[in-house]
Amino acid sequence: MKLDRYDHAILHALQNDGRISNSELAKSINLSESATLRRVRALEKGGLVEGYVGVLNQASAGLPGNVFVSITLQRQEQADLQAFEKAVREVPSVMECYLMTGEYDYLLRVVVADTMDFEHIHSRVLTGLPNVARVHSSFALRTVKKSYELPIQELVKDKD
Repeated sequence: MKLDRYDHAILHALQNDGRISNSELAKSINLSESATLRRVRALEKGGLVEGYVGVLNQASAGLPGNVFVSITLQRQEQADLQAFEKAVREVPSVMECYLMTGEYDYLLRVVVADTMDFEHIHSRVLTGLPNVARVHSSFALRTVKKSYELPIQELVKDKD
């Protein structure tokens, strides 16, 4: 998908405020409301904008802790990977899960209320996931940077 400066401005604005009205968005990028709406719909249809969410304050929701968990499976056969991935998708406290290269097979970000909460998740959930051989966890002490805005670069100079 080729993006011009208007598309880039729309994406920037939507990533900073997904609830911005079309009217406000149009004013901020200096484009008509109808043209802005057409562009937003094209970005959505093209799959660049997947959806809109409300971002909750993790601590206020009672889940201030982040634990990064490295998982090693017993085997890396396709059926084992699929079984693990299917099961981990069903664990509400797992916010992110990545298939990795290197020493571990998966890296998870798990949100927890406290260490006792994590001990419960570790012993009753994570170690019970299919084909898990080893679980290694690290507690995050503090969040230094957290961003929701992808660094979208202008891919094409202004086509207008």
